[in-house]
Amino acid sequence: MAINKIINVQGREITLISDKVNYFISLTEMARYRDAERTNYIIQNWMRTRSAIEFCGLREQLNNPNFKSIEFDAFKNESGSNSFALTPQK
Repeated sequence: MAINKIINVQGREITLISDKVNYFISLTEMARYRDAERTNYIIQNWMRTRSAIEFCGLREQLNNPNFKSIEFDAFKNESGSNSFALTPQK
């Protein structure tokens, strides 16, 4: 059962979702403050960066026993290039 908590960041409400052990931040809500019409592009651009890819990979290594590190390395090696695009669906 997810537990939601609202925090205030610089006058903006952001939802934290908890599974009673971990808290997760709503990236969609954060992106909405940057550009309410194009939140998907804000998140997609963030997900292109090497630091975001490395963060996601580390989180998966720590929390996902089925993490496929060899497949992840392909994403990581491509990250940061102009032609690289990673979406939440991928």
